[in-house]
Amino acid sequence: MTLPSSYVSLQDIMQSAQRIAPVVRKTPLVFSEALSERAGFEIWLKLENLQTTGSFKLRGASNRILQLSSEEKARVVVCSLCPENKRQAMRDLGAEVIVLGDTQDEAQAHADQLIETRGYTWADPYDDLHVIAGQGTIALETLSKRPDTDMIVAPLSGGGLLSGIALAAKSVSPAISVVGASMEVEPGMARAVYNAAAA
Repeated sequence: MTLPSSYVSLQDIMQSAQRIAPVVRKTPLVFSEALSERAGFEIWLKLENLQTTGSFKLRGASNRILQLSSEEKARVVVCSLCPENKRQAMRDLGAEVIVLGDTQDEAQAHADQLIETRGYTWADPYDDLHVIAGQGTIALETLSKRPDTDMIVAPLSGGGLLSGIALAAKSVSPAISVVGASMEVEPGMARAVYNAAAA
């Protein structure tokens, strides 16, 4: 699948679901009695923590990696804080994992240098269309199990997860609400939007 440079379609997300099926678990959607009682309406939780990496990120990353040429997928740069289970998952997908730097910013600086000096391919963890399509598979699974879902709340972070979920959910169920949530102590996206509006 070659995506146009500007958008992700429902078909792209459906193809991504097929592509990543051998490496990504269809995680359960479980009813939370405690949260539902507190909120006054039904709350269901999508247990992405049950992925082999402990995170939804496997969906977008594997969708991107599985579409790279063998030469492109040869290397991934991570910082020393990257957990071993995530490193192993990348190795299992055929990548050589290069650990450079003690923080994400340091690893990014090293990766940027490798991209510039050796022509390596960059896959953005948030803005890459293949990553977004992979993340959108969460909404497809959710709506296949609970088609009456009227709202999905997902982490905001860098926006890739929320973008994929919103694209899939709104394509399948146009009336659904999709809400991005971030921690009150570090509302990075809210701060960025506020700063952009103030400028």
